[in-house]
Amino acid sequence: MQSNAMIEMRGITKHFGSVVANENVDLTVRRGEILSVLGENGSGKTSLMNMLAGIYFPDAGHIYVEGREVVIRSPKDAFALGIGMIHQHFKLVDVLTAAENIILGLPGKLRLDMREVERDILRLTEKYGFEMDPHEKIYEMSVSQKQTVEIVKMLYRGANILILDEPTAVLTPQETDRLFQVLRNMRQQGHSIIIITHKLNEVLSLSDRVAVLRKGHSVGSIQTSEATEKSLTEMMVGRRVDLNIERPQPVNPRLKLKVRDVTVVNDEGREVLSHAAFEAYTGEILGVAGIAGSGQKELLEAIAGLQPLRSGSIEYTNRKGHVKELTRMTAEEIREIGIRLAFVPEDRLGMGLVASMGMTGNMMLRSYKRGRGFFSERKQPRSLAERIMRELDVVTPGVEWPVGRMSGGNVQKVLVGREIASSPQVLMVAYPVRGLDINSSHTIYRLLNEQKKNGSAVICVGEDLDVLLALCDRILVLADGHVSGTVDARDATKEQIGLMMTHHDAKEAQP
Repeated sequence: MQSNAMIEMRGITKHFGSVVANENVDLTVRRGEILSVLGENGSGKTSLMNMLAGIYFPDAGHIYVEGREVVIRSPKDAFALGIGMIHQHFKLVDVLTAAENIILGLPGKLRLDMREVERDILRLTEKYGFEMDPHEKIYEMSVSQKQTVEIVKMLYRGANILILDEPTAVLTPQETDRLFQVLRNMRQQGHSIIIITHKLNEVLSLSDRVAVLRKGHSVGSIQTSEATEKSLTEMMVGRRVDLNIERPQPVNPRLKLKVRDVTVVNDEGREVLSHAAFEAYTGEILGVAGIAGSGQKELLEAIAGLQPLRSGSIEYTNRKGHVKELTRMTAEEIREIGIRLAFVPEDRLGMGLVASMGMTGNMMLRSYKRGRGFFSERKQPRSLAERIMRELDVVTPGVEWPVGRMSGGNVQKVLVGREIASSPQVLMVAYPVRGLDINSSHTIYRLLNEQKKNGSAVICVGEDLDVLLALCDRILVLADGHVSGTVDARDATKEQIGLMMTHHDAKEAQP
């Protein structure tokens, strides 16, 4: 074992039935380094980290921690070895404070001295540069604050090795910068950090070394200083990939949707979208940016006829210039009047697809008509499913395999492919590349541009501001349920949008 290695995984193999997740994988994590683990969807990176965190147990292979071979059968075993994993979905109790969540489940006295606990927590936050109030309730926190609690919880429990799964997925640029500074401080203190991410620009700016997996096998590792986005992509995919995101100029844009003064309340009567107003045009991609929970979900669902409005109106203009009011219509009523409106929701399996059904059955949930564009000709559901599987490289044993048993990235491909197959006049997508590797992401970008060229009005909610700035024509920014502005994506900056995402009273920048 290398003298500076904190962890070595040797010959790790894991199968799930006939599916190979990892095959004879080697991985080394050095002391005081930030290691990025990259790979396409289905390459085995998350399953490999889950074995290190004690969630899965390997079929074969050996794991060494600081030179000693260990057996990790549960997260408890991993904690005892100083290994902690922070997942995309936080494991916190909303009604408890930060401090209460940090000590929850720890062995010890029934009654703890909370003042002493809070002092210990504050010492940790000061040491690494965190910003956190131990007394604040979880339900009052932003996403980045919750993530801070998860990281401090691991450090409080003695973790020396941290695994972070897509840690910046829903953070603003400013929050991402703060997180990266904290991680660099932790590295200086001797901690080893492993990051699973799809954002190559972040890999290059943060990590010391990159390990790449392809189809369950180790491809190798490279010093980040010697890598580029192009070289890393070629390692992941095994061939050259064009990383340029196309952005053709809109051709003869015409008003398609007009949203006026739309307000939506949740079940508790709280306004989650307040007096929103904007316009969407044919032949353009309108991006929607905002911190998670800023009203993106409610905005798209209101347009799709899935969310009742407290006030406001939604108008649709057809090709002949006739205006139709969609405000009080359900999704079914919108379809019945001949408007092809496609919606890829954030909740893939809850709203978009039926988990127990295969691709063929899920194709049958929509009625397809002849139109232009990708998958344009009318086909039987099975034929359509087979073509989506082939064109989007969906990894599945077959089109009858339940979509709920596919990886998140493959579920996303099925849903996006199905909606685009309807040749929509309005296409709305929420986080269309979340969980997708860079190669699959660029396939989706090309499909969205194809719809734009065909004259659709495309509305794309995204979390990666670099992508929104490269792909979209205009970007609508939401903050705390309000529209804080609309900017020209060709002129705007990440920092400008990041500030608008946190201030709903920002001055609007018209295109």
